[in-house]
Amino acid sequence: MTRTGLDALFDPGSVAVVGASANPGKWGYWLAAGALEGRDRRTVHLVNRRGGALHGVPFLPGLDGLPDPPEHVVVAVPPRQVRPLVVEGLAAGARCFTVITSGGTSADEERALASLVTGGGARLLGPNCMGVVDTTTALRLSWGDFPAGAVGLVSQSGNLALEIGRLLARAGQGFSRFVSLGNQRDIDAADALDALIGHGPTRIVAAYVEDFRDGRRLARTLTAAHAAGKPVLLLTVGRSEASGRAAASHTGALVSARATVEAVCRDAGALLLDTAGELVDTAICLLAAPARRSALRPPVEGGLGDAQGSRRGLRVGVVGDSGGQGALAADALVARGLEVPGLSARTAREVAAHLPTGAACGNPVDLAGAGEADLANYARIARALLSGGDADAVVLTGYFGDYATANPTQADAECEVARELTAAARESGRRLVVHTMARDSPALAVLRAHAVPVYERIEQAATALAGTARLHAAVVAAPPSSPPPASFTVPDGGYETVRELLASYGLTFPVAGFVTTADEAADAAHRTGYPLALKAMGLAHKTEAGGVALGIGDEGRLRAAFARMRATTGAARYAVEAMASPPYAVELIAGVRRDPAFGPVAMVGIGGVTAELLAVTAVALAPLTPGRARELLLSLRHARLLTGWRGSPPVHLDAAAAALCALARAGAEHPELSALEVNPLLVHPGGAIALDAHGVIR
Repeated sequence: MTRTGLDALFDPGSVAVVGASANPGKWGYWLAAGALEGRDRRTVHLVNRRGGALHGVPFLPGLDGLPDPPEHVVVAVPPRQVRPLVVEGLAAGARCFTVITSGGTSADEERALASLVTGGGARLLGPNCMGVVDTTTALRLSWGDFPAGAVGLVSQSGNLALEIGRLLARAGQGFSRFVSLGNQRDIDAADALDALIGHGPTRIVAAYVEDFRDGRRLARTLTAAHAAGKPVLLLTVGRSEASGRAAASHTGALVSARATVEAVCRDAGALLLDTAGELVDTAICLLAAPARRSALRPPVEGGLGDAQGSRRGLRVGVVGDSGGQGALAADALVARGLEVPGLSARTAREVAAHLPTGAACGNPVDLAGAGEADLANYARIARALLSGGDADAVVLTGYFGDYATANPTQADAECEVARELTAAARESGRRLVVHTMARDSPALAVLRAHAVPVYERIEQAATALAGTARLHAAVVAAPPSSPPPASFTVPDGGYETVRELLASYGLTFPVAGFVTTADEAADAAHRTGYPLALKAMGLAHKTEAGGVALGIGDEGRLRAAFARMRATTGAARYAVEAMASPPYAVELIAGVRRDPAFGPVAMVGIGGVTAELLAVTAVALAPLTPGRARELLLSLRHARLLTGWRGSPPVHLDAAAAALCALARAGAEHPELSALEVNPLLVHPGGAIALDAHGVIR
């Protein structure tokens, strides 16, 4: 039976490993040995033209002599042999090729190989990949150990996948599927993630991606995963200056590739993390015993106009063996955006009933020796917090799980308490997270067996719980479609050209004239009126270069400023522009950067000459809707400057949002521009006006 899609990748009816070997030092050995593990489910052919055998299975000389068509062909041969082998495999009826081989071929040759495969109605994974594993179908076509579990992983790094697998195994979890993307000449990250979304045994989708290819398509895939209830945990590169970004404008400096991925994940309901450890810690927390969805979805505290964030943080109850551990746990949780609220009088009374006289009954709860006196108090106090209504989740931090290590006679009692803890979490519908100084013990095995996450360090527990809360609180926005290019292109990125472009999209600018001499400047001033601004054209950062003079009040000052500016900058052309200084105005920077993977990306932040210093920005894929533009404005750290600060009236948010939409659409419809920027965009109670603009031709 032949099938389309990725069925032949994950659950083929037959597999042929070409380059099979009996030498454990070679890839062909591990691929062949892994394939043979699935012989009860599928036919396995081992191919090596030199002959030999593995585990009693003889090597066959080629694909053309197989007794039945190989649905999935795994290729581990020298580069020069790959293309002839693919031709042979297509002729034999193969529907999928996994090409492990790397090196020795150019990008053009790899693209030609992909065209050959897809033109023959098959799919290609790789080349230069580590293979594919599906523990639910006994498919193991890769090197390394892949423990079975509920996490599906798509990765461009093989070693990172092995690290994630080992960390999952230590926590009692593993993989449902693993796909090594390699050079993504056909099957890419979006294809593999799509396959994980529809795969029932996969409960968590994890990915490490460096090359996003079609970023908009990937964003749609992430959105689909959220809609399907499949949390996506993503790793990528680009957090440091070493990512090599270059800026010909403020926008280029402020909208990094990392910032774009963060925005895409935020809007798609995915979680962008920094390390393999964070990914595994968060996955273990998400795989915990099912909790009521509302218990991890912080309630809304106002609408889009709440500039300080529209959602209350997740409330966490903390139970510690000591005051120090409880306090440090609280600090770690709050630092990650969670709340550690005080307890109600009723909950505090219930907690106090199990503590020594005089013990603190706040949050964090200090057991003050109550756990050592009676292990059951761990469960009693955790149950009180889980069921009391004051907390959405509970963290138990300290010594629990280690009593049997020092005193084996307490093992049974500690295991019984562990069962009580899991029951309390299950019955309350809230999440219980355990941080313990023990590494392993029978009680911890009980907790893990009942899907209660256990961590060695409190920062692991806090990060995992915070990530889980962020996923459940996500408000998803479908990625916008890229509009078709405009019917005309702009010849340059200068202020005069970009001003005309943006004005055609509805953006407002002050009255201006463009001149080359002092006499022309004086004539233009009669039309604009005084006071006015004089700007030198052709400079990316005019202020720093001495190319801006503001508040010029008469012709004499204008001529003096013109002479000084020409001597300083050497500019050939100047703008004479009416001054715009409406009261209660706030300077913003707004721009569009064209990302090679995600296309046009809109940015807004606090602007003026301090834009890069403050680096307070919000980012989203362009174009924007008015509602999305308004959300970006209100998400800024200094958004209270826009909504009224210390007696100032609020700015005209609708006008500010309309200006952002106009800029975003202009950037989206003009792919000849790699960046488009307005700085400053002056927003005020009466509207919005652009005072300067700049573009960068691709």
